[in-house]
Amino acid sequence: MPPYSGVQKQLISQFVNFTEAKDAVAAKFLKAHRWNVEEAIDAYFQSPQSNGESTSALNKIFDSYRDAPEENPDGIGIEGAMRFLGDIQVQLDEVACLGIAELLKSPSMGEFTREGFVNGWRGVGCDNQQKMIAHAADIRARIPAEPDLFRRVYRYTFPLCRMQGQRNLQFDIAVEQWRLFFTPEHGGIQWNTPTTPWLDWWIEYLEERGKRPVNKDLWEQVEVFLRKTLEDENFGWWSADAAWPGTLDEFVGWVQAKRGKSAEEMEVE
Repeated sequence: MPPYSGVQKQLISQFVNFTEAKDAVAAKFLKAHRWNVEEAIDAYFQSPQSNGESTSALNKIFDSYRDAPEENPDGIGIEGAMRFLGDIQVQLDEVACLGIAELLKSPSMGEFTREGFVNGWRGVGCDNQQKMIAHAADIRARIPAEPDLFRRVYRYTFPLCRMQGQRNLQFDIAVEQWRLFFTPEHGGIQWNTPTTPWLDWWIEYLEERGKRPVNKDLWEQVEVFLRKTLEDENFGWWSADAAWPGTLDEFVGWVQAKRGKSAEEMEVE
């Protein structure tokens, strides 16, 4: 290594630790970016050199989890997916698991394709297990805190969990996912307000209606409805003329009636 100052050597070491590139490559990118390590690392991951190296590393990782290399060389099945998620410290019953599925464009629950796996991880600069563990932890922390990310993962879950050949989501599967997304225990957000247990009432209402399958529009609008109720539980934002699905329009009336009944019962007591 040519003579570098102590600070420059530290920056080279930092670059190498993060990217796993050679010292000479680190020095080249750092020099090109005035020794700004963040800019140099970003430039490296966007360069053809990084893409080639990371693609090779990611293909090796992908190959190590394939269930049936001869029958399905470009796919990871359920057993391999479970091993992989365990190795990056992601539980199957947490929202972060769905965040990883969205990142890697999983075609269905418990499956990964080579293209989705490589492109997804390469896009976030992760080409080894430690980086994947760190990114999974980052997703876990960000999903409940960032509405846009939450919505993206939530909406991706609809096609991910839909039974093959069906347009709608089975009621029991939808409820299972709502309980995951709309409670904080497994990485979701709390759908409760001071006077209203929204999630419990929503499920109770749908059960009374006959546990019908859930279509895509209703699935997506429930999350929008949730945000509104958390801002104002008294429906100051709601209008009968708005373009809500009919099921949600009826739910508003159901909630209002239930609240009225609860108030009457309290007065009697």
